[in-house]
Amino acid sequence: MELRTRILPRMLNSEVEEYLAHNDIIIVPVGTVEMHGGLPLDSETVISEAYALKMAEACDGLVLTGLPYFYAGATASGRGTVQVSIRQGIDYLGAIARSLLRQGFKRQVYISFHGPAHMTCSPMVRDFFDETGVPILYMDLTMQMMRNARDLFKSMDSFHTITVGAYDIMGRLQDVPLTTEYHHTDPQSCAPFDDIFGMAYQSAAIGYCFAEHKDHMSTPAIPDEATRNALAAEGRELIEALVARMDMPHVVAQMRSLEAYNTEVAKKYPWVPYAGALDPKA
Repeated sequence: MELRTRILPRMLNSEVEEYLAHNDIIIVPVGTVEMHGGLPLDSETVISEAYALKMAEACDGLVLTGLPYFYAGATASGRGTVQVSIRQGIDYLGAIARSLLRQGFKRQVYISFHGPAHMTCSPMVRDFFDETGVPILYMDLTMQMMRNARDLFKSMDSFHTITVGAYDIMGRLQDVPLTTEYHHTDPQSCAPFDDIFGMAYQSAAIGYCFAEHKDHMSTPAIPDEATRNALAAEGRELIEALVARMDMPHVVAQMRSLEAYNTEVAKKYPWVPYAGALDPKA
């Protein structure tokens, strides 16, 4: 099927229904709006959306955009940061997941490049499964980066290039301002507490907020359009390389196989939480 666009909000209802007649995959990028040095507040939303688009292209899926307001975390000290509680985010995302399932999207993949997003996405994914019997997936893009692309992401400079590259992929490169004033190499003001911050995964150990706005984050100097274009080109290449390593056709095939496996588990152990939600004829 040839699609005019893979971004669901930009599609006609008839186009979505035609897609669902032959496939059921949707990638859902979960973002934030938070202070981000010399880059726009929705940087980590746009990164996730760009990855989602490339992932959808790789596995014939659609993308549900427009989800930027979730738990931000330590950046709440910036007045541009929109802070939504973890519990509110879980409930909202769960409502979206249930709607998508009713619409016909059984293979749902939630992704985020925002470190604390796992606190919202992972509980939703597990509760959704117990309620519906449908295994939906959360992919932590920072984890994927560390697992599959350490050779590509050698420093924070690589992170900045993918940020600019993501804006380019989403047709928003002009939203990245030309600036040099946010570049620095100073340690974060909260660095003395790294020992206890590291006792759980990605901001989940203990509560804190940044004391200095520059803590999130240093931004490379982008003095002119040529520099911005060069960063964008490098960033696009990095995003496409990581998506290729994810092997999305394999991921979505595994999701379908896991659903069949879970059905057999429920037949063997009918007291598992999701057993009542399954078709007894399955």
